[in-house]
Amino acid sequence: MASSTIAAPAASRRRSWLPRWLTAESALPWLMPVIALLLAFGVYPLLYAVWLSLQERSRITRQFEFVGLKQWGIALTDPRTWDSFQVTLTYTLVCLAVQVVLGMAIALLLDTERRGYGLLRSLMILPLVVPPAVTGLMFLLMEDAQFGVLSYYLKQLGIIDPANPLLANNSTALIGVMLADIWQWTPFMVLIFLAGLRALPKEPYEAAAIDGASAIQAFRLITLPLLSRVIAVAVLLRSIDLFRVYDYVYVMTSGGPGTQTETLSFYAGRLFTLANFPYAATLALIVLISLNVMAAVFIKLFKVRF
Repeated sequence: MASSTIAAPAASRRRSWLPRWLTAESALPWLMPVIALLLAFGVYPLLYAVWLSLQERSRITRQFEFVGLKQWGIALTDPRTWDSFQVTLTYTLVCLAVQVVLGMAIALLLDTERRGYGLLRSLMILPLVVPPAVTGLMFLLMEDAQFGVLSYYLKQLGIIDPANPLLANNSTALIGVMLADIWQWTPFMVLIFLAGLRALPKEPYEAAAIDGASAIQAFRLITLPLLSRVIAVAVLLRSIDLFRVYDYVYVMTSGGPGTQTETLSFYAGRLFTLANFPYAATLALIVLISLNVMAAVFIKLFKVRF
């Protein structure tokens, strides 16, 4: 007991040279670096974008002038904005549907303890480490009308017309961009679904087998309900990422032909390059608001919990 009473003053003397906030029990001082980063790279850019959306650059003085909601009115009545929004929505829904279906199918195939399947599960990570710009460039070369291997086999199968290149045709250009996204991000869905499948209890499947349920019935009545939360989270994460797609469009088509593959984020980025910062900031905020509204509705409908 005496030794402990001696050790306590000694420990307090060793800490006496430290600042008081380092020895306090409050967590706030330790959170200050994270809070500073959030303010610098999150809150400030958002507030600056809101301020920009209320401005207009004068053609005479080249200075920003307050115009209220003028930029918002222009954006909401601009046909090109609605066209890019439609392209973005189509891109998101089609890619999401394909990635969910393929991801679940591949995850079911890999959900086994057979020899060699562990290596296949590990290989699923490889497409995810490739930068999206590199993936876009790779598919741009594969879909080239003259020497692209993907275009060659699609022509041989009669899927596309040799006279109409995949990325130069109004009806197929967006599909060509989607192929790059589907190839790279389907493994993401596979890994999430596979983790959910590996965590499912075995007892319901054993009971279903005793009752004579088929594999399809077990999947529909047991697997899907048990995986509903996992599927909902995966769909939410991919929807957010798909809705703000920029890399593949920039590398592969630059929004063309015409504006057939121009997404809302790419339209905003193009305006930034043209130095129309107020209008570009307005479109960026529209993307942000749309994402928040859709995410809130999705979380409410499907009762997603994090």
